[in-house]
Amino acid sequence: MIDSYRTIQSKSEGTYSELRSKFLAFAFPVSTVEEVKELVEAHQKKYYDARHVCYAYMLGHERLVFRANDNGEPSGTAGKPILGQINSNELTDILIIVVRYFGGVKLGTSGLIQAYKAAAAEAIAAATIIEKTVDEQITITFEYTLMNQVMRVVKEEEPAIVAQSFDNDCLMTLAIRVSQMPRLRERLAKIDGLRIA
Repeated sequence: MIDSYRTIQSKSEGTYSELRSKFLAFAFPVSTVEEVKELVEAHQKKYYDARHVCYAYMLGHERLVFRANDNGEPSGTAGKPILGQINSNELTDILIIVVRYFGGVKLGTSGLIQAYKAAAAEAIAAATIIEKTVDEQITITFEYTLMNQVMRVVKEEEPAIVAQSFDNDCLMTLAIRVSQMPRLRERLAKIDGLRIA
């Protein structure tokens, strides 16, 4: 079971030049298609004088949601090489935008593919790559007298405490890596009087 994935910590940039054409690459951590659209639109407005604003993205820990866009470049010469760099670095939840300023000399299909690939690689090289875990949540309710038993399990299994409230009953929401959830669930289930929502 894969319960971790690689992404970038924050925005990064890279540049690449080929025969006076300038390629500006921007990598962003993203988690929704809406975020992607907003960033692409913002860059199309900001770099309105550029010849092309091409991009590729990959979303989700299963890496099933992705898209590559050539924005007027010959088919497969821009978005695909950018996506190729995302794939070869095994990244997800990432958007890479490459802005091209034409330098007056045509690069040809292989030249374009190489340039977009190199620009995307520069942006990734400048980024801090981090590993994130795929977490699952569990909500438990229990009487205050069980607090010590619950906290012992929490201390030993190390789930994150997402939310907690102490009223007549205690309510706690915990998050832990998917692969560690069965063990946490099993240990909590052994506490008499504790209810798992």
